[in-house]
Amino acid sequence: MMRQKSSIPANSNYLRRYHTRETSLHKPLYQQVDNIIRQRLIDGVWEPGDALPSEMQLASELNVSQGTVRKALNDMVAENLLFRRQGLGTFVSEHTERRALCLYFNIVGLDGTRVLPESHIISCEERNATLKETEKLTLDRGSKVIQLRRMRFFNNVPTIVELITLPLEHFPGLGTEIKPPNNLFRFYQKKYGITVGKAEEYLQAIAAEEEEAQLLQIEIGQPLLEIDRVAKMLDGRPIEWRISHCDNTNYRYVSERG
Repeated sequence: MMRQKSSIPANSNYLRRYHTRETSLHKPLYQQVDNIIRQRLIDGVWEPGDALPSEMQLASELNVSQGTVRKALNDMVAENLLFRRQGLGTFVSEHTERRALCLYFNIVGLDGTRVLPESHIISCEERNATLKETEKLTLDRGSKVIQLRRMRFFNNVPTIVELITLPLEHFPGLGTEIKPPNNLFRFYQKKYGITVGKAEEYLQAIAAEEEEAQLLQIEIGQPLLEIDRVAKMLDGRPIEWRISHCDNTNYRYVSERG
């Protein structure tokens, strides 16, 4: 069933405060509208799968033109934060397996096929964040993190070793009381109300060390692709640091641009 939640009244204190703050920064009007809608997604006013009010309703509420609202929505649709259904309206995107596969997983077969690999957790621990982790995740000194180490399999063949670090404050119980599933981004959204809005990746070639070689069933020193990725929430704060070491003998990394 299509869900649509009521919008925040135009005369709310929240909206007046937001307009005052954004206007002082001299941002374009469509960007102010974008930021208001984005903040409502962060605040859970509209949840994944919910329908937004119509462009006309939003324009009336925010006292802007319908074209301004449309431009803001178009940008968020381009970011895959929202999606449109012809004749039904604009909806909040969900982290489905297909979305994860298309947006955040760039390893494909040599023939271009995309398959989301299966995962197996090797280890999970809670501990104090290292200096590097506090930098990557912009944490305070002394913050706690959860670190997952897992294997990923394509057609039952071990292909990727991953090290995933998360701020404990956002993921209580993960790995101890709650077993992480294969699609982590969808899990973050459903279980913890955290939506990943974007991710930054850095690539380099490395040589397989002894333990990785054993896990991946390859020779020590064989070339691997390292993907160093920081995933960020809708408000831009880092929420996951992931390092993936990939045996790309039968796979390759693809980057698509619109």
